[in-house]
Amino acid sequence: MKTKTVIQALSVVCLAGNLLFFSAAANAMGDDSDAKKTPDCPKGQIYDSKTKSCMVDKGSMISDQDKTQYAYHLAKTGRYQEALTVLNTLKDQNTKEAWNYRGYATRKLGRTDEGISYYQKSIAIDAKYAKVREYLGEAYMIKGRPDLAKAQLATIKGLCGTGCEEYRDLSAAIDGHPES
Repeated sequence: MKTKTVIQALSVVCLAGNLLFFSAAANAMGDDSDAKKTPDCPKGQIYDSKTKSCMVDKGSMISDQDKTQYAYHLAKTGRYQEALTVLNTLKDQNTKEAWNYRGYATRKLGRTDEGISYYQKSIAIDAKYAKVREYLGEAYMIKGRPDLAKAQLATIKGLCGTGCEEYRDLSAAIDGHPES
């Protein structure tokens, strides 16, 4: 009877450990949850995480990280040109996220080739950035190049497996069922 109790206790500990591990792994991969949590600000204002409010960026008071995240939020909510305008204000425009989000907004504005060039700049900075691989694959689908999209999907599989959001989303786009 005592052995059964010890086994049950160990099972609970293992389960809890696995939940913590997989939760941390999922967070490390990144997703759109930050973009979904970011509030909408009036045109010309940017959400500042320090003050937790929308602000006009006077004298570059808002961090590049907040500007980049807000630009992504704008793009994900269909405000593509505003996203590009915010990205143009970054002190350091040469980051994997800035290039990726610039590519995303540009592609959504119908300038797919230009978007692809920005995605490639993002990959040059970090070839293991799964989100840019997803968006590049989606751009290749728009261009009628499923072979290149599938190559991006294979790369994503190597980076985060088949369970990550980037893999699922690109796989759906290749199968003709894109989310957005």
